[in-house]
Amino acid sequence: MTMNMYTVPSPGIPGCPPGLEYLTTVDQLLIKQKVEVVEALVGFESNNKYEVRNTMGQNVFYAVEENDCLSRQCCGPMRPFTIHVLDNFGQEIITVMRPLKCMSCFFPCCLQELEVQAPPGNTVGYITQQWHPMSPKFTVENELKEPVLKINGPFCGWSCLPDVDFEIITMDDISKIGKISKQWSGLLREAFTDADNFGIQFPMDLDVRMKAVMIGACFLIDFMFFESTN
Repeated sequence: MTMNMYTVPSPGIPGCPPGLEYLTTVDQLLIKQKVEVVEALVGFESNNKYEVRNTMGQNVFYAVEENDCLSRQCCGPMRPFTIHVLDNFGQEIITVMRPLKCMSCFFPCCLQELEVQAPPGNTVGYITQQWHPMSPKFTVENELKEPVLKINGPFCGWSCLPDVDFEIITMDDISKIGKISKQWSGLLREAFTDADNFGIQFPMDLDVRMKAVMIGACFLIDFMFFESTN
């Protein structure tokens, strides 16, 4: 018996943005970056593409970066981007937007931010970087820019580790409720490409809009800390 690699969207749920119904049923997701053969061989950066899967390996969403060649080649991982997240029927359900900003841990004016819309045109939350000289720190905000959760990365030097965890914690710093993990994908693949695998864990009953924002946070973390500069 072959496993169905694609899931069918759930029917509408009251109070849930259309297209996000499936997220109400999961507490874990795997995000796998897809690598173009040309990029892997010659190092020519192409638009990032991702598959979002559940714990059974079924594709639940597909994400593609919208960008131009000049931004990709000149700005590298600092580039602004729009990422379109589609369901298995090609319907765009989430839009993730990052403006162009310099990246530096030494200057508070160079902090990153990201907006998440679900469906497109309806803002559900933001990710804003908080200044810290040694560790990556972010605030998860709702559509009114009110802080809801924190994301804290590991101390400097973490990039040498095979698996890297960014913990999702409550605003009072008391409870860890989940994590975004960059997972080692094999020596040869890590050496010759910038393809990354991420796992996201969050409470089953977390607001579905914040689950969508966590997907956006994963993309931002990928670009900021794991995207190669060719």
